Amino acid sequence: MMPKRDMVCIVEDDPVVRQSLTMLIATLGVEARAHASGRAFLDDADCRAASCVVLDVRMPGLGGLEVQARMAELGMTAPVIFITGHGDVPLAVEAMRGGAVDFLQKPFDNQALLERVRQAIERGRDLRVEAQQRDAAAARLARLSPREREVLELLVLGRMNKAIAAELGISAKTVEDHRASVMRKMQVRSVAELVRLVADGRPRTAQ
Repeated sequence: MMPKRDMVCIVEDDPVVRQSLTMLIATLGVEARAHASGRAFLDDADCRAASCVVLDVRMPGLGGLEVQARMAELGMTAPVIFITGHGDVPLAVEAMRGGAVDFLQKPFDNQALLERVRQAIERGRDLRVEAQQRDAAAARLARLSPREREVLELLVLGRMNKAIAAELGISAKTVEDHRASVMRKMQVRSVAELVRLVADGRPRTAQ
């Protein structure tokens, strides 16, 4: 099976600019998918897997900052590059605080935009891999029994088997059995690996 191409979603209400951006970004060998509004973009399920989003700050209906906020609510991790008019720099700064990776003022240099998009695509790939790893780790955690979860929590705190047995009121042999089951279900061979996997599998808190 051929690997799926990277997708860059473009959200721009000006049809001339939208078409120009679509043709330009397609020269990178990626799928360039254009939308005339923030709502159309958010309603496009395929864009949930975008590698990068090029987003205009000012648009009728949902503005760029609102779209950015909705993306976060939907768990969309694609890096965002904002394109702005001359008077929109304060908004762009706010967008950067919200997690955007870059912003470019209109009129922008085509090569500069392509380079920023290329960098964002690379970052988007890394973010997707991290998300897949988190999902896999969370799925493994979900397979543990309540008692196995208790043993795991104490293992990652560095407790030895005897200490775990005393704290949980069970025998050391039972702890050994649970520990072996935890390692098998989590698909790790050492406590160090287990600690990393548990960190990956826990939900991220807001920054």
